[in-house]
Amino acid sequence: MGIFGFFSKEKKETLDKGLEKSKSGIFEKISRAVVGKSSVDEEVLDELEEILISSDVGVDTTIKIIRRIEKRVAEDKYTSVEELDTILREETAALLEENNSQDVQNSFETDNLPKPYVLMVVGVNGVGKTTTIGKLAHNFQKNGKKVVLGAADTFRAAAVDQLKLWGERVGVDVIDHGMNTDPSSVAYDAVKVGVEKNADVIIIDTAGRLHTKVNLMKELGKIKRVMQKVLPEAPHEVMLVLDGSTGQNATIQAREFTKVTEINSLAITKLDGTAKGGVVIGISDEFKIPVKYIGIGEKMEDLQVFNKIEFVDSLFKKG
Repeated sequence: MGIFGFFSKEKKETLDKGLEKSKSGIFEKISRAVVGKSSVDEEVLDELEEILISSDVGVDTTIKIIRRIEKRVAEDKYTSVEELDTILREETAALLEENNSQDVQNSFETDNLPKPYVLMVVGVNGVGKTTTIGKLAHNFQKNGKKVVLGAADTFRAAAVDQLKLWGERVGVDVIDHGMNTDPSSVAYDAVKVGVEKNADVIIIDTAGRLHTKVNLMKELGKIKRVMQKVLPEAPHEVMLVLDGSTGQNATIQAREFTKVTEINSLAITKLDGTAKGGVVIGISDEFKIPVKYIGIGEKMEDLQVFNKIEFVDSLFKKG
């Protein structure tokens, strides 16, 4: 199995199923590219380059992967097309391991984190931000952690209501002041309640309106400053949620958000409904910010801790 094989069988099956659309699209194209070929030559690699770019891996990351494969093929002198998927998996996984070595395994655990751990979540409307927060709350709670949520996306009534529904569903406290209220005031109260209730994790939902970048920067800055009145080191982490099904648009959003606030981690959602799963590889490589979670289905457990090696294995493994 080499470097692959860290996940439980059940998690791996869920990951394989969640990436089925992306995987089948890539392999149909690779199969067509190698028809009639016995070895991996320049023409095959040119085709593979096009396939990876069209799968939203991104141009720069694709070029890095192709160069690694070229080097491997040159060293091996002769490489059959049957070996291509194995080499593709191994070289892509190795690239991500080298570029982004931060360990985010077991990240539904908080034992080694400050208590309470304040996580501020950002992202534009429609990416699955509030749903991701609900699933995070569920998974932290399942690991025996006490969670408090703060509904600081006060720009949209639906966001506040949706977070309250998730709170009821999961069974965690949600602090809200309703719509069109000061988001920093909500964040302040959520942190205060979290400290008073001895919570392990406090998750703050925020509005994401990129078309007013200056206002967004000011708003996020104010939320941070106000939380720090209660807990000087808050927030410990700022997570950006991206919709994987939008492909390169997700990459553009990541670029824009990293300009307006410091982002420490990423969650990439909706990968089960798209053939654009390659975008996770490009984003992971380009931003050097850990992709911490991926969304591969509707169920609570379908928000998985991102494992670079297993992800690449599921995306590129034949059969």
